[in-house]
Amino acid sequence: MNTLLAVIIGALTVYLAYTLYARRIDRHVIQSDPKRKTPAALYMDGVDFMPTNKNILFGYHFKSIAAAGPIVGAIVAATLWGWLPAIIWLVLGVSFIGWASDYSGIVISVRNEGNSLSAIAHRLVSPRSRTILFMFIFFYLLVGASAFVGIMATVMESQPRTHLGIILLTAMGLLLGQMLYRWRTGLVGATVLTVGVTFLGILAGPWTEEIFKGLNAALNSLSGGAPLVTYFDPTLANFKGAEAKMMPSLLFWALAICAFCYAGSVLPIWRMAQPVVYVAFWISATAILLGLGGAALAPFVKPEVSAFVIPAFKGWNPQLGPAGIMPLWPMLFVTIACGAISGWHALFGSVGTARQIETEADMLPVGGGAMLCEFLLGILALLAVSVGSKGAPVGAFATGLGGFISVWGVPVQYATSLAFAAFIVIVLVVTQLLFRVMRVTLSEWLGDVIPLVRSQHVSSFVCIALAVLVVLTGTWIYLWQLLGGANQLMAALALLLVTVWLASVGKNWLYAGLPAVFMYITTIASLFVTAYNLYFNVYQINMAAGRMIPVIGSGFMVLVALLLVTAALFIGFDGFRAFQRYRRRPVAAPGPAPARA
Repeated sequence: MNTLLAVIIGALTVYLAYTLYARRIDRHVIQSDPKRKTPAALYMDGVDFMPTNKNILFGYHFKSIAAAGPIVGAIVAATLWGWLPAIIWLVLGVSFIGWASDYSGIVISVRNEGNSLSAIAHRLVSPRSRTILFMFIFFYLLVGASAFVGIMATVMESQPRTHLGIILLTAMGLLLGQMLYRWRTGLVGATVLTVGVTFLGILAGPWTEEIFKGLNAALNSLSGGAPLVTYFDPTLANFKGAEAKMMPSLLFWALAICAFCYAGSVLPIWRMAQPVVYVAFWISATAILLGLGGAALAPFVKPEVSAFVIPAFKGWNPQLGPAGIMPLWPMLFVTIACGAISGWHALFGSVGTARQIETEADMLPVGGGAMLCEFLLGILALLAVSVGSKGAPVGAFATGLGGFISVWGVPVQYATSLAFAAFIVIVLVVTQLLFRVMRVTLSEWLGDVIPLVRSQHVSSFVCIALAVLVVLTGTWIYLWQLLGGANQLMAALALLLVTVWLASVGKNWLYAGLPAVFMYITTIASLFVTAYNLYFNVYQINMAAGRMIPVIGSGFMVLVALLLVTAALFIGFDGFRAFQRYRRRPVAAPGPAPARA
């Protein structure tokens, strides 16, 4: 195997899945109607509901779903099982499950007045399912947001060459929103200006590296070079554990990220979240296209970065740490999430993208099309590690991507800088959206009981405060172990809800129902494996060593894993009953609930 063949496989997958399968489902099952009014047009408020040009919305949705998942997941999977299982799951997952989940998450919300999945579950399934789903979604988002803040703060502290680009990304996103929606500037001109300036900032990053290194040093001097917090991370050194230190500079970047996310959560969608994500899309897309193009050309131009050096298959059940296990099934299918299928995609599509769909004809190219393109990011990450890039997933991705970009004649220094910046951009803007969806979820969940959380500022502050607490205490390390399973379980529950809705309106439900069953069984099994690994790799070992914090953390996560399974079983039971009810009398589903912003 070489990089050219892998790129060809990726391109053929996108083309065949979209033209032969996705379009058929859109045409014959969903029957999208461009003349039907969408929630964005009916309830336009400029905050969450706003009709948006599909070209902007495609970039927005792609960049909203493309985060660390397809990068880290593909690299970890190839390292554990080899590149062959990873590429097979990426291809089959996105072709038959991933695009369908993303697209259907948008469809079900658009056809139900822009309501969230939880609100739809309340009407279609049961009030109990709504409550359980709200709690599940909020916990899932807290895990993801906290982990991303922790990861991003660590990367930004260690990669000061990227900071100028990130600062200009934020400024240019704000400028783009003003140009498009206040000054009515043309899209092409505004895009060229804002994206161009951001690129200049990224390329100039190495020249400003020493400035930000000095800032980090000045911040750390405030504590005399001593860490603010020291905690034991049992997952380091292949689960042997090591001390982790939080320096003042790390805290500074974590708080800076949270401030960015707070602004993205409370400002109107047109002011920051959408335009920043749109600019970030072009940065990410350019890096991805240069990387894939470089990988395709590498066998002819730079053969040393084209040949696969890791084995195609390493085994069915590699050992994880001293006592853990990683059976290919079910763990491969939760290790590679985004890129094949992800619960975050359907969740965000229902409360974010669906409320901006201008016409139903845009649902497939935006939802399904963006997911198929994200699959290519997973392929790129797989190529980066397969050709021999070493180190942690972030470093391996940036090094591999930098090597592919250098095929175009770009000096390796600048190619790698662009690759690191692309990773930070990819993850940062998604972190912003995680908090925005958390804010909406919290408001809908508790707004009737605690009216204060209906305030965007209050609910956003609560979400960010919880995430900061999780990061400062190191708790995110334990929560991170559950993210893969929780994410894919969210995907299974979203597909289950889509299946129930399809049955309720008398449509063929198989394209969503069969993937729902597979993901449901697989992710529940993965949570049991995760609980097993936490117990034997962390709880038992640290209990013997007398370290009580890892014992408490891992023990609590085992309990949480079991609670997630219990919640999924309740929702699955109620969903199956509703499905059976609608199958007996289709087209009898309750009418859509009123839209909730």
